[in-house]
Amino acid sequence: MTKIISRLVLLLSCVLSSGLLFAQEKPEMAELMRSNGKIYVVVAVCLTILIGLFIYVYFIDRKISRFEKNKD
Repeated sequence: MTKIISRLVLLLSCVLSSGLLFAQEKPEMAELMRSNGKIYVVVAVCLTILIGLFIYVYFIDRKISRFEKNKD
C-alpha cells in the first residue's frame, strides 16, 4: 500500500514540476543565434561530429569482427 502511495506522490510531483518548467521564458542565446543565422552552423557542426562518431564506431566494429573471426 505504501508503495502505491509513494508512486502517486512521485507522479504528482513530476506533473506539478513539469508545469513550472513550461512557464520559463525562451532562452535569449537561442533567439540571438537564430536571428543571426548561426544556429545552422551549430547544427551543422553537431551533425558532423555525430556522423564522424558513427563512422568511427562502424569501422571499429568491423575491425573487431575481423579479429574475432581470425581468432577462431
